[in-house]
Amino acid sequence: MSIALLLLPDFLLIALGAGLRRVRGFDRAFWPGVERLVYFVLFPALLFRSLATSPLGLADAGRLVAVGLGFTLGGMALSALAQPVFRLPQATFAACFQCGFRFNTYIALAAAASLGGEAGLATISLLIGVLVPVVNVAAVGMLARGQGTRLALEIARNPLVLACAAGILWKAAALPLPDVAKHLLSLLAGAAVPLGLLAVGAGLTLASASVPPAAAAWWHGVKLLVMPALALALAHVAGLSPLERTVAVAMASVPTAPSAYILATQMKGDGASAALLISSGTLLAAITMPLWIALVAPT
Repeated sequence: MSIALLLLPDFLLIALGAGLRRVRGFDRAFWPGVERLVYFVLFPALLFRSLATSPLGLADAGRLVAVGLGFTLGGMALSALAQPVFRLPQATFAACFQCGFRFNTYIALAAAASLGGEAGLATISLLIGVLVPVVNVAAVGMLARGQGTRLALEIARNPLVLACAAGILWKAAALPLPDVAKHLLSLLAGAAVPLGLLAVGAGLTLASASVPPAAAAWWHGVKLLVMPALALALAHVAGLSPLERTVAVAMASVPTAPSAYILATQMKGDGASAALLISSGTLLAAITMPLWIALVAPT
C-alpha cells in the first residue's frame, strides 16, 4: 500500500475532529475530558503494551540504536535553535520544540509492516522502545521548564515516561502478559490512535496559533527533511542492512505524533500552535515520506 494512503486515514480523522468540534454536544467543553483520557490512560496503555510485548530485544542491535539516537538528537539540537533564531514566547517554543523530532508511532508501525513484514515490525519496535522515552523526556523537560516547575518531578510523574519505563522493565524481565491483561491493553491501545487524532483535530484553532510561518517552516524542515537525510547518512556510515536502513529512514521521516498536542495542552503550553504543526506536517509528510522511502528502499 502507498505510504500516502497510509497517511490519509490519519489526516481524515484530524479533519473529522475539527468538524465535530463545530457540532453541538462536541464543542469546546467536550474535548478536555477526551484529552485527559488519551493522555493518562490510552496512550500509556499503548506504549506499555508495545514495549512489553516487543518481538525484538536490545541485544546485537547497537548500530541501529546508535543511528536512531543520532538522528533524534540531531533533530532536538536543530529544534532548540529555533528559540534564539525566532525569539518565540516560551509557551509557544516549548510546545513546538517537540514537533521537530517526535514521531507518529502508528504511521511508523504501519509503514514498517508494509515495507518489511514481520521483520520490519521487529526492527522498528526496537527503535520505538529506545526512542519513545528519549523524546518524551526531552519534550516534558522543555514544557516543565516553561512552567518554572521542577524538571525531575515533572518527568518522574509523566504517564508516558512511566509507561515506557514499565514496558521496558517488563520486557527485560521476560515476564509474560496474562491473557486478560493482554486483551484489556489491546482494547485500550486500539482506542488511543483514533481518539488521539480526533483530539488533535478538535484542538485546531488556526486563527489563534501564535507560531510564525517562518518558525513553522523551520520545524517542518527539521522533521521532514533534515532528520531523514541525517538518518540516511548515519545508516550508511554504520553499515546497516538494507531493511534496517529503510526502517531507520522511515522512522525519521514520519510526521509528529498527535500526543505532542495532548502533552502541550496538559502542561499548559501553546496547544494551538502544536496542533497546527502536527496537522500541516502530516499533510506534508504524505509527499515527503514516500520520496524518502523510494530513495532508500531496496529495489
